[in-house]
Amino acid sequence: MSLTSLNQLLHLLADGHFHSGTDLGQHLNMSRAAVWKQLKGVEALGVQLHRVRGRGYRIAGGLDLLDLEAIQRQLPPLTPAFSMQLHMSLASTNQTLMQRVQHEPIHGQVVLAEVQTKGRGRLGRQWQSPFGQNIALSMGWRFTGGAAALEGLSLVVGLALVEALQDLGMSSAKLKWPNDVLVEGKKLAGILLEMRGDATGPCHVVIGIGVNVHLEHNPNIDQPWVSLRQLGCQVQRNDLVARLLLRLNQHLHTFVAQGFAPTRGLWQSYNQHQDQAVQLFLSGETLSGVCRGVNDTGAVLVEVGGELRAFNGGEISLRPQRDEI
Repeated sequence: MSLTSLNQLLHLLADGHFHSGTDLGQHLNMSRAAVWKQLKGVEALGVQLHRVRGRGYRIAGGLDLLDLEAIQRQLPPLTPAFSMQLHMSLASTNQTLMQRVQHEPIHGQVVLAEVQTKGRGRLGRQWQSPFGQNIALSMGWRFTGGAAALEGLSLVVGLALVEALQDLGMSSAKLKWPNDVLVEGKKLAGILLEMRGDATGPCHVVIGIGVNVHLEHNPNIDQPWVSLRQLGCQVQRNDLVARLLLRLNQHLHTFVAQGFAPTRGLWQSYNQHQDQAVQLFLSGETLSGVCRGVNDTGAVLVEVGGELRAFNGGEISLRPQRDEI
């Protein structure tokens, strides 16, 4: 199947209007039978087609398709060039870059997918990303200081994401340590970082970001979630990707030069659990205390029994105590 033809067909149907098989064939310069095969390809991506005899085919509600040229136009000329690739379908954008870094540098490479079939989140959770509904983005970045230089990186990425959302009118987003974006206590976006290279020297990090944009129904998600559409925030995905790349570029350069400490106060201003009673789930242990933000390395600070203790990432999650829910 020609990806170009499938792409063209999706763009024709993206307006949400009915298109007859004859009209589609004329636009695509192919027979009705060939159009039918391409329509099956659209359905194979998980897109629901509506067929009405005498009127043709349509995608109810249309599609908000990603467009690399539309994204690039929103990036200022002085912004370092991002090498962007857009795929109709991938198992995982993170996996794609993690495989690529074994053979070539990936600094500044950005991979986007309209649909992920095996998207992953923190702690091995699955990230649901149906066709054309969310943002599934991964970006490669090179660091020279080894694992120690990455302390607080996931928090910086979360801050960039919240600011990108604010740029487009979503002002109520909060950060949940270490890597989630919440609105009204429900998950709007998540971050997954994966490293490849020398733990004490140069390394590449794949920064994976997933955002629920147009998603309205998904019974397979096993935690409270929300999308921008459900919140009444009418955001175009191309606009959000562009703002996210701009904010990431800004914050990553500051992070490389100065570490997490300069952005600590700003991060805490968005902290969902700041000065709230929480439960901290460690491997084989649960602690109750009060969240006091984060320290200069990005470790979460929890006051337990009058003692302020710092905890790093890994298998740690924060949840409000049950009487706070």
